Amino acid sequence: MSTNTDARPGETPTTVRAFLASEWPVYRALRLQALQDTPDAFGSTWAEEAARPVDAWQERLRAGVESGADLPLLALAAGMPAGLCWAKQDAGDTRRVHLFQMWVAPEHRGIGLGRQLLRGAIDWASARGAQSLCLGVTLGDSSALRLYLAAGFVAVGEAEALRPGSALRSQAMRLALCAPAA
Repeated sequence: MSTNTDARPGETPTTVRAFLASEWPVYRALRLQALQDTPDAFGSTWAEEAARPVDAWQERLRAGVESGADLPLLALAAGMPAGLCWAKQDAGDTRRVHLFQMWVAPEHRGIGLGRQLLRGAIDWASARGAQSLCLGVTLGDSSALRLYLAAGFVAVGEAEALRPGSALRSQAMRLALCAPAA
């Protein structure tokens, strides 16, 4: 999908590509690592996800890879798993794609993988004819929020509790991909 072919000597070569269904152990490991690293960035928790049986992880990724309406993306740094995100076309409104599970491992931040993951999702959504890419981001001074703002996302509606009982707020954001048909 995208490769940093401009990596200079000493820089880490990076790649973003679609997951393969057989890579469910990599997906599971990255997802659980993300939930441990930044528990306040996601709607689900490490405990909820860690309790899932192996066959649920296998089925989740297989269904996503084969659905045609999902794009689970894997980021690699020097060939090693370093991040992920998941784009999903809205079943009720195919003009809208949602972005979930965006995360880059701390040791691989700052080398452009977040931008590459986001670009992969944007390109895929645009190729599908979607008019917007939507996501939720935890409010605060975060690199995720800065990434989305730099890419042109705008806040939509009022911020809401991240999950029931949480003092943290999540903001819905949207990126316009193309002008609506007249």
